[in-house]
Amino acid sequence: MSNRENPNWAKLIASCVISGALVTALTVYHRKKKNKKPIRVYMDGCFDMMHYGHCNALRQARALGDQLVVGVVSDAEIIANKGPPVTPLNERMVMVKGVKWVDEVIPDAPYAITEDFMKMLFNDYNIDYIIHGDDPCVLPDGTDAYALAKKAGRYKQIKRTEGVSSTDIVGRMLLCVRERSISDTHNQHSSLQRQFSSGHSHKFEDGASDNESRVNFLPTSRRIVQFSNGKSPGPDARIVYMAGAFDLFHAGHVEILRLARELGDFLLIGIHGDQTISARRGAHRPIMNLHERSLSVLACRYVDEVIIGAPLTVSKDMLTTFNISLVVHGTVAENDDFKKEDGNPYAVPRSLGIFKVLDSPLDITTTTIIRRIVANHEAYQKRHEKKSQSEKRYYEDKTFVSDD
Repeated sequence: MSNRENPNWAKLIASCVISGALVTALTVYHRKKKNKKPIRVYMDGCFDMMHYGHCNALRQARALGDQLVVGVVSDAEIIANKGPPVTPLNERMVMVKGVKWVDEVIPDAPYAITEDFMKMLFNDYNIDYIIHGDDPCVLPDGTDAYALAKKAGRYKQIKRTEGVSSTDIVGRMLLCVRERSISDTHNQHSSLQRQFSSGHSHKFEDGASDNESRVNFLPTSRRIVQFSNGKSPGPDARIVYMAGAFDLFHAGHVEILRLARELGDFLLIGIHGDQTISARRGAHRPIMNLHERSLSVLACRYVDEVIIGAPLTVSKDMLTTFNISLVVHGTVAENDDFKKEDGNPYAVPRSLGIFKVLDSPLDITTTTIIRRIVANHEAYQKRHEKKSQSEKRYYEDKTFVSDD
């Protein structure tokens, strides 16, 4: 029997032909995919008092393309359109660059998308779409800040993250300052702390009861999954551990986390619970509750995993459970417990020679941010009241928008 008549030979030939065609097809596919232009999307904002709502907006924007370019509005533009920012441009740049979904950042972006700036985005930055949330962005003259992008057919919309805004956070601090002065005679810290720790924001109208607050932050397991990296450390990974409150997550936090991540392969962050923080810093703290703080930390590109409600004291069992190689702490902090000889929560890692104090790159704490609010109380109060009215209209008129 000749090879041509052999059925096995025929099968072999057919198999080779199919395999060759498949390899050719896969090669062409991967070549096209490699040469395919990435979809670049642009999102801008003030990112003042940056919080997990901003981060969720950036996450959603990134999902609409392959690369996310973010414009950070200048201090001058914010002052002209909204009032003085709490955090200056350099700190806001650190915050935005620290978000893991951001690929590129443009400083000093205009508050409104002008014709010239839009052309620059399309021509110089190769932007395909401009993204914004479903909440309206209205200029002082009443016009839509994104009208030109919409007219050009290059605008896409995402869902706003409810339960938090920079205006809301400033309101919490202003309310906190008022409550602290009243507490000297009426001791209203506890009720205020319960309100904040439940995710309640301030009220629109004076005289509203605790049950009439505008909207609650509703934490879900899905949101945590969306923010998580979803990866575990390798068996030989050097795991670095750092713990704290991380309240009003700021540029100082981002920079110390960056240094901590450079010391190992996996950065594990312990986030202290609300009661732990209140017991140490007063009933008016934290400003942001545990779930809010956890999301802000998870959004940071330098963080691999978090322990939600971590214990204050780092025990031997904890070091073993998480296979921690090094425990670190920054020099700039709200308290100096890490320096104490007695009652030091880091006594165990210190005794094992795996505790290291890092020089904090920025001299900023949560108290720093609160003091800025207090120092410019009247200006922020006016800005807060003005913005509250627009937010009230948003919640009254809002419709469902998917955030997938």
